[in-house]
Amino acid sequence: MRMKKLLITLFVLLPALWASAQNDGTSEQATGMRSEGKIYVVVAVAVTILLGLIIYMIRLDRKLTKLEKGA
Repeated sequence: MRMKKLLITLFVLLPALWASAQNDGTSEQATGMRSEGKIYVVVAVAVTILLGLIIYMIRLDRKLTKLEKGA
């Protein structure tokens, strides 16, 4: 069972490692966005979306808990 999990993990991770070995680690697009300050806008939007999802999930969990206790 453990060997099967290990093999699955290797098959999932190895293509990602091979793909990351294709470039030198610097993307022209990321460098351009960083130099123009746009990367901060992208990060801010991503953080805002993630915080919104987390808050939504917490509120939904509280409502479900309240319904379960009432029933």
